[in-house]
Amino acid sequence: MIGIIGKKVGMTQVFNEQGQSIPCTVVEAPPNPVVQVLKKDTAGVDSVQLGYGEQRLARESKKNERTPRGRRAHKAVVGHSAKAGLTTTPKVLRSFRLDDAPGKDKEIPTYNLGDTVTVEIFAPGDQIKVTGTSKGRGFQGVVKRYGFHGGPNTHGNTKHRRPGSIGPGTDPSRVIKGKKMPGHYGDHRHTQTHLRVERIDTERNLIYIRGSIAGPINGIVLVKKQG
Repeated sequence: MIGIIGKKVGMTQVFNEQGQSIPCTVVEAPPNPVVQVLKKDTAGVDSVQLGYGEQRLARESKKNERTPRGRRAHKAVVGHSAKAGLTTTPKVLRSFRLDDAPGKDKEIPTYNLGDTVTVEIFAPGDQIKVTGTSKGRGFQGVVKRYGFHGGPNTHGNTKHRRPGSIGPGTDPSRVIKGKKMPGHYGDHRHTQTHLRVERIDTERNLIYIRGSIAGPINGIVLVKKQG
């Protein structure tokens, strides 16, 4: 199963041949270089590591020069990219398995260092799954986090958005694990399956995916083929 690393651009709508309006999420996925190739006999699985974007590098000479602000690529990452013959250092590195395609007779695709993966691996009508990081909403209460109804707003009630009783006192005399309580909401890795590719724009490296996917605008997503 091969995929590509992209960036969520936003949502729009496209019209099919029947004139129906279909909401779509647009993912921009420029060509991803192959940074590393792993074999089953050494890594346990057949996979490739793809790169996305470009990191800034530190200055070669720091004498009498101020250190530039912002994050710079580490020497280990620079050397790792140089082994693949890349002149730039990718900002994002992600691995994709090649041997988990459905069916016993599927051939495992082969890639070499320096190859690129483009949006042309997808076609309209393909079924895919998209992995992204959901929007982080900070510390939230149970009403917003889990959709609790809350308490009454009248008749002397003062606990409108409180969770209420959280555990029995006599037995088992503790709060059960997994109890829904206030806490960090969002910012979780989420995979949406059984999505459909509606359109591919090879000139602008765009993938039009039917429906919505997790993550904010400009968030990094992984688009994978699904059998």
